[in-house]
Amino acid sequence: MSATDCEQQGTGWGILEDLPGDPMIWVLIFSELAAFGLFLGAFIVARAIHPAMFAAGQATLDAHLAGLNTIVLVTSGWAAARGTAAARARRKQAARGWLFGAMALGGVFIAIKLLEYAGEIAQGNGLETSPFFTLYFLLTGFHLLHVGLGIVILAVVSRRAEVIGVETGAAFWHMVDLLWIVMFPILYLVR
Repeated sequence: MSATDCEQQGTGWGILEDLPGDPMIWVLIFSELAAFGLFLGAFIVARAIHPAMFAAGQATLDAHLAGLNTIVLVTSGWAAARGTAAARARRKQAARGWLFGAMALGGVFIAIKLLEYAGEIAQGNGLETSPFFTLYFLLTGFHLLHVGLGIVILAVVSRRAEVIGVETGAAFWHMVDLLWIVMFPILYLVR
């Protein structure tokens, strides 16, 4: 049920009514944030228990590639925001262009992440190498799946480029951005 349907039927979504996009995307976003929060919490606790192992694991990661990926993903979020602004201005072609840019940058993120994975695997690091790499691959892999899903969502909403759809897709995409911005320093920088 969309926000418009709820307004017509008098069904209130409470605080979700004031957020951009369909209220149901926010239910999904909040549940995804909770899941990632649990994963990150497990990572932080495990690092506290095994600080030397986690420091050794982090030392093998390519923070430069991850930093580049941070720039790529934040830029894609900016493009999604520009697409939302264009959709609100009823400029559908411009909205599609900006969303295509966000999707393309999402594809660049995936390519860089796969390159990073290839380097880690070439060093002999995998899911079973240590608790650090188990949690690292689970967290980043789960995030990578969300980037792929976000690209699909943006592709679907860009077809019609209607405001509610673009806002909904961009909200999901911004969640993906936010998660990476939180994950990057925890996984790569904090010792």
